[in-house]
Amino acid sequence: MPQHRVFERAGVALALSWSLIAAPAGAAPSTFSQVIGSALLCRSQLDNAYFYGWLVEHFGPSYKREGGAWWFKVEANLWGAQVNEVMVSDDSSEVVFLAAVIDVEPDKLDEMIRLQAGPRHRPQDATKYPVREAQPGSQIVYFKDKSKIYCLKYKPLPPAQ
Repeated sequence: MPQHRVFERAGVALALSWSLIAAPAGAAPSTFSQVIGSALLCRSQLDNAYFYGWLVEHFGPSYKREGGAWWFKVEANLWGAQVNEVMVSDDSSEVVFLAAVIDVEPDKLDEMIRLQAGPRHRPQDATKYPVREAQPGSQIVYFKDKSKIYCLKYKPLPPAQ
């Protein structure tokens, strides 16, 4: 069976790639922690087009688009914890972000990051489920019984006219 078929519908060409439709999430490349981990800790520039392309290249197409982001299933490890999903912002809002769902609770993830990468994510209040933040701005929040870690930046303003 050919990899690509083209169907004509109402004068519009629609290309389907069978290999992409059924492609499972692949194992993480060796650069995952440098590229994704550094960005999650706000240690690199956030460019959603770059991260979107990088994730598609290494893990195939996103499995959904929701909440202003493209969601990717991944099989990866950061700071000794399993990463299940990575989200990168689409262009529907005034912010650019990269986020990941990790299989440990926020306090445990903070400890793992601190031991391996340095920054401490301090609780921002005394509530049962506090947002934890580190310098220069990455945050860890509760995501059910897991953690969601993200770096978020506002898009630069367009040049003055």
